Amino acid sequence: MAGRLARFVDRATATLDIAVYDFDLAPDTAAVVRGAIEGAAGRGVAVRLAYNVDHDAPIPVPPPPRTDPDTVETIEVPTAAIPGIPDLMHHKYAIRDGSSVWSGSTNWTDDSWSREENVIALVESRAVAAAYTADFDRLWRARSVEGGGGAPPPRPLDAGGTEVQAWFCPAYGRRLSHRIARAIGDARRRVRIASPVITSGPVLGTLAEVVADGRIDVAGVVDGTQIEEVYGQWRAKEGTRWKLASLAQVLRHGNFTGKRSTPYAPGSVHDYMHAKVTVTDDVAFVGSFNLSHSGELNAENMLEISDRGLSDRLAAFVDEVRARYPAAPLPR
Repeated sequence: MAGRLARFVDRATATLDIAVYDFDLAPDTAAVVRGAIEGAAGRGVAVRLAYNVDHDAPIPVPPPPRTDPDTVETIEVPTAAIPGIPDLMHHKYAIRDGSSVWSGSTNWTDDSWSREENVIALVESRAVAAAYTADFDRLWRARSVEGGGGAPPPRPLDAGGTEVQAWFCPAYGRRLSHRIARAIGDARRRVRIASPVITSGPVLGTLAEVVADGRIDVAGVVDGTQIEEVYGQWRAKEGTRWKLASLAQVLRHGNFTGKRSTPYAPGSVHDYMHAKVTVTDDVAFVGSFNLSHSGELNAENMLEISDRGLSDRLAAFVDEVRARYPAAPLPR
């Protein structure tokens, strides 16, 4: 994966903008990625790197990143530290030459590349790259998750004949949750979901209704360890206890499994079920966005792709991951 990322960077000739939540590599993989980034700058490519700054305050599941600012700042390119307070700079994208985008759920860490289920999306489209560049420019100016002018609005864009919409949070976080919920509610054949947690009210409510109807094929996979942590958070607040019954219905009747990942602790491995994919019939949503309320408030991105072949591939991927794990844990 380090080599594949380096090859993406090596093809840059003019510009390279990187926004990454967690950048933590061992010396061998770091040398490959860092060498590619500094090599691009050395041959005259305008490189900018924005990253999330860790903080000590409690945040919702999933756990905080491990990015070391001192390490990132030694890379000899312009950098911007984006404070993840109160909400996270959760992107994992790179834009090359205003024409190519590398995005998805995958942080730039050894654990992400070797221990976690993840998805990477590569899009060749000047229109899609322009939307990502506009979002990056806003982050670079504001140096914060919010502010600095509006994010580009979602609209149909062309990617080699395929219709793609690029969604950016927090500006369109609430609309994105409702858009995914509507796509789930409108599905006539299938719904496939891979998400570490499912806590978004619109998505959760619609999923509970769809599985109760029992008319279409619904299945998915979550991170079982993180879901159980969410149960504890919901029990502690009267206003969120309704979600326990809704999620129990989804997991019990929707053929969901759950990965028993290692609980977060300083120095522990990160082996989460980390993919963020929703497939509804022939439309796929792929990106950094968890199906969570906190995701609506973070700096996130999601690609909505209307393509039957790709949707089939991603649905098969979800089923492949789902088959590895036992039934998802239900709330007591």
